[in-house]
Amino acid sequence: MVIMQLLRHIDTIVNEILCVNDWIKISANELGIKELIPAYLDPNLTAHDLSTGVSFASGGSGYDPQTSRLVSVIPMSDQLNKFKEYIGKLKGLVGEEGATNILSQALFLLSAGTNDLANTYFTIGIRKMQYDLYSYVDFIVGSNTIFLQELYKLGARRFVVFGIPPIGCLPLQITATGGSVRSCSVSYNQATQMVNSKISPRLDALNQDLPQSRVVYIDILNPLFDIMIIQHPLNYGFKVNDKGCCGTGNIETVVLCNIYSWTFTDSSKYVFWDSYHPTETACKILVHQIVQKYVSFFLYVILKSNAICTTKFV
Repeated sequence: MVIMQLLRHIDTIVNEILCVNDWIKISANELGIKELIPAYLDPNLTAHDLSTGVSFASGGSGYDPQTSRLVSVIPMSDQLNKFKEYIGKLKGLVGEEGATNILSQALFLLSAGTNDLANTYFTIGIRKMQYDLYSYVDFIVGSNTIFLQELYKLGARRFVVFGIPPIGCLPLQITATGGSVRSCSVSYNQATQMVNSKISPRLDALNQDLPQSRVVYIDILNPLFDIMIIQHPLNYGFKVNDKGCCGTGNIETVVLCNIYSWTFTDSSKYVFWDSYHPTETACKILVHQIVQKYVSFFLYVILKSNAICTTKFV
């Protein structure tokens, strides 16, 4: 599609409730952009990749710099620096004007905050000495605003910002806080709602403050409540919602799910792959719902990009 020449995903989706690779692949396919958005640090990256879409995501990071340090991943500040480096390479490929057009018509996806709340604040608790919950929520929301403003200064104009999912219902959190009945953590989910309720109006304000920008907030908390079978388990064909498909499903996550872990043969019956991340089946359902709900915005991006592409390249 011609849109691939101008619609670029800059994906700072960190490895939270959604599997990064699944999300990038599924959303790119769902929007008809390309099969996969490759990592910017991929040593096999091509010039075509640079001009059509790359990912700066680093699984496990967050708005809080401490979150990245805890698991030794690339912090969002460094992701931003990599993006600046990318802009220089892009200008070398398509020129100053071409790079400006690509950046202004690109779609920037940003999802962060889950690891900040679930790990840095609640589970490990290293920020509780500095912040109460209310001030930490303000810190996260403020960091989100600053990050978007920095991207805007670098030429970005179209943003999709994802809210935080119901972290209190992740199998890992259910195991840690849910007791023998393995119930969701009400306090964790309330913290999630606090962040989301503050980010959404802040993004509305940015739409007014940043000329020619389009910032869209996407709620994933409510659809995930449904998909995670918390509300309607059988509607999506799932049978297990409180455990992962890997190992015991209670605590295993990331590297603990490996070739030595016992895995159920039919992961499509599970909402979660491990105790933290959904299966590809769950991701596909979520992405489809999001695209359908926000179809007017995505159509705007696609049609706008196609029009500009025709003018410039055809």
